[in-house]
Amino acid sequence: MNNAAVAQELGVPQLGLFGTTHQLVRPPLKWAGGKTRLLPALRRSIPPAFGTYFEPFMGGAALFFDTSTRSAVLGDSNPELINFYEVLRDSPELLIEHLERLTISESEFYRTRALEPLDLTPIQRATRLIYLNKTCFNGLYRVNKRGEFNTPFGKQTKVNLFDRENLLAASKALQFAKLKCADYLTTVKDARRGDFVYLDPPYIPVSKFSDFKRYTKEFFSGEDHEELADAFTALAERGCYVLLSNSFQEETALRFSRFRQQKVLMPRFVNCKGDGRGNVTELLISNYEPQI
Repeated sequence: MNNAAVAQELGVPQLGLFGTTHQLVRPPLKWAGGKTRLLPALRRSIPPAFGTYFEPFMGGAALFFDTSTRSAVLGDSNPELINFYEVLRDSPELLIEHLERLTISESEFYRTRALEPLDLTPIQRATRLIYLNKTCFNGLYRVNKRGEFNTPFGKQTKVNLFDRENLLAASKALQFAKLKCADYLTTVKDARRGDFVYLDPPYIPVSKFSDFKRYTKEFFSGEDHEELADAFTALAERGCYVLLSNSFQEETALRFSRFRQQKVLMPRFVNCKGDGRGNVTELLISNYEPQI
């Protein structure tokens, strides 16, 4: 089924796969390092045809929701995130019912943050995640080395926790996706020739304060990025279409010198230092030439 047909079934507007203004479905979570603003460049970088879509660093899943492909394997090592998407896929009305009961205040935020996720039901965990995501500072999901969410309250009490129609559309899109709580290598192990793999790891920091590595208690290190380069090459040799996004670093450009590279200038809004916000250069790397 093509994207226009998917859009019609989901009941949401869209201008086509490579449009630049309307997304098929908006990401239901605000995610640091999310790709909503990068979508125009990503759309131009999608292979013209592919088998199964793999996104092993799911996060906000902006590209998946933008295309809502009918065959997808989506993974992330953050168990709270995968639980949220499973609940959204399987019980969207129940999730909305729980969200409608919530009140936003600083005291409620810290009470909710202090809850132990493993003591909660899946629906309570999903509700807790979206509540913290929408009301914490800058929507920044960050955990300490014990895996505890530690972002402070965002000081805003007039917050729209959810968009009912978009949540329902996202739920429909997820009906055709396999969700995995796993590391990226496990998620892509079944990718085959002709499949499309989009790798969006925690970016290499471009400054002291641009740290987007703390989504789980296991941080993503420089050695992990070296391993990722090997995984990219292995997937390419397997015959997959592989696209990777990262911050621009000369070391990264050299590491992937044998592959197609495109620099993209992007605004950066999430930073603990106000003067650390501004434009940054991102790098898109692929093993194919998109046929646009």
